[in-house]
Amino acid sequence: MLKQIFSGKEAGCDEAGRGCLAGPVFAAAVIIPPTVNIVGLNDSKKLSAAKRNLLRKEIEDNCIWAVASCSPSEIDELNILWASVAAMHKALFLLSEKPVFIAIDGNKFKPWNNVPFQTVVKGDTKYEHIAAASILAKTHRDEYMLKAHNLNPLYAWNKNKGYPSVQHRKAIEIYGTCDEHRKSFKML
Repeated sequence: MLKQIFSGKEAGCDEAGRGCLAGPVFAAAVIIPPTVNIVGLNDSKKLSAAKRNLLRKEIEDNCIWAVASCSPSEIDELNILWASVAAMHKALFLLSEKPVFIAIDGNKFKPWNNVPFQTVVKGDTKYEHIAAASILAKTHRDEYMLKAHNLNPLYAWNKNKGYPSVQHRKAIEIYGTCDEHRKSFKML
């Protein structure tokens, strides 16, 4: 895995929750200082929950980072792709230091604050800072969905995190949707 694309203060960005029926989409921006070496970074989906949580602590303790989200209503208004990008923009604004370059997982992005950027398909498997952003977005979103589960236990978000599992879709058929559901998704 490569450290970064550009030499300088570069932020990696990624999101979590695009394919869900419920909950916000989360995004993270991470700048890994040149003196920091975090072993084991990878696409969050390729790591166990325990490994993600260990890496989350290491990233949060040693890097410049921010996490932000867009709500289900924002997703319904913007669509999931542009809500994901909006969440990335929010995370970038929250960074304590402005990056000079941004590397984004995926193939779509909108310019942010006149900072040059590059999209990278499967970037979370290629670049450490995008992988770190992937881990933070995923762990923060999972944490949110566990809290949401306590308020809406019918949908089993403690197990499916809002993704369209058989159990989640069956619960929607029986009980309908709640405020956490994305009303614009055709599966609802």
